[in-house]
Amino acid sequence: MNILDQIIANKFLEVAERKSLVPVKLLEQSIFFNSKVVSMKKYVTNPEKTGIIAEFKRKSPSKGMINSASKVETVSIGYMQAGASALSILTDSNYFGGSSEDLKSARHYNFCPILRKDFVVDEYQIVEAKSTGADCILLIAAALEPEKLKSLAYFAKSLGLEVLMEVHDGEELDRSLCDALDIVGINNRNLKTFEVSLQTSLDLVNRIPSDFLKISESGISDPETLIQLRAVGFDGFLIGENFMKSARPEQAAYNFIKEYKKLIVESMLSKA
Repeated sequence: MNILDQIIANKFLEVAERKSLVPVKLLEQSIFFNSKVVSMKKYVTNPEKTGIIAEFKRKSPSKGMINSASKVETVSIGYMQAGASALSILTDSNYFGGSSEDLKSARHYNFCPILRKDFVVDEYQIVEAKSTGADCILLIAAALEPEKLKSLAYFAKSLGLEVLMEVHDGEELDRSLCDALDIVGINNRNLKTFEVSLQTSLDLVNRIPSDFLKISESGISDPETLIQLRAVGFDGFLIGENFMKSARPEQAAYNFIKEYKKLIVESMLSKA
């Protein structure tokens, strides 16, 4: 089994356990469940923002512990003050050190779109996402059969949530596209090998229909890369590890975004 297979196998067990402990009816009583969803699509494409979805992630299977000390409230508020368009909060505990409590905390302190970053395999997790204050869920094409992915996407839409589908290659993209998606993310990190290449985004961007928002994810560490990615058609960028490896992720995000904005101005002046 590769690491993705291991994560998914574990996720089925984890979801079964949570279902037995917290029934759907209880999740539906959350104060967040009937709250209006904040649109990730609108915030990412807002010209006054950067298009950056800034991620809170404590650890990963490939890098181990990245940042165990930072607090989600401090980092999430700092991300938004720095100029991020939205937040991505890891809620997987076993492999990424996250929790639903992290997302609830981010929701409490921020009025902005929040992506629940997890390995969704069951409708229960989508109800859970809504109950914790998420606005958007992630569906990973490599982890789901096309019909299952479509079913989960339509279920999320029925709850008012937006859907980001993540792919790593053209085959995943072609077999998994459906009308219930809002955003297509190209993950530059292969979840089976953890190899990273920005070329993945460059190769696939034009294969994503214009109906969907286009996001490049992972391996982005230089503001100049955002200029390059936007030039070829990306609307947004998911950045986590590059910020989280700093002792103060919110400051790292501020410095990165400040440099990115400077490059945008320089680019505009050079074309004038």
